[in-house]
Amino acid sequence: MTKVLVLHSVSLVRSALAALLRSEGPFEVTSAGWRTAVRQAESLRPDVTVVDLDCPGTTAVLAGERRADRQVLASPSPVLVLASTGAPGSLHRAFRAEARGYVDKDGSPGRLVRAVRKVAAGERFIDASLASAFMEADPVPLSPREVSVLARAAEGDSIVEIARALHLASGTVRNYMAAATRKTGARNLIDAIRISRRQGWV
Repeated sequence: MTKVLVLHSVSLVRSALAALLRSEGPFEVTSAGWRTAVRQAESLRPDVTVVDLDCPGTTAVLAGERRADRQVLASPSPVLVLASTGAPGSLHRAFRAEARGYVDKDGSPGRLVRAVRKVAAGERFIDASLASAFMEADPVPLSPREVSVLARAAEGDSIVEIARALHLASGTVRNYMAAATRKTGARNLIDAIRISRRQGWV
């Protein structure tokens, strides 16, 4: 029995994904939002963790971070991401986080089932359409730490809150913000967040 943890911020979506997997194979599936992700992962010890790259909060999951007000999974299990071809930046972010599987959300449900089986067996899975997006995409200009800082700023965290969550000095957080603004060619931090979201980097 393959144990699968499905993480998504939208209850209806994660329930639908869990129901699909249960109906298609010998999977023990648990679905969770970000608040209960850590607890579910610790009790289930999944063979595969499925996350949606377009789902708010995924950046923190891929970065392996936790925050006091919303615990996020630092997943010890292989990660399988659901992705779109139109967000190559997100694919690069997942690749840098060493995700093992990449499933096109416009593909058939059977692709997800096959991907879960392969990743659980220790193999990689990449949909051909996403492989093309990988090849065509420009590299993400931001460092993983800059992405983490921008992602938290995008959620409304203050510099002090970001510094506390990432165990950094406030001045260091400002430096990361300035670097991210410069690298994205933005006018200011808000513009840097907008550009990064459009590119799928945060």
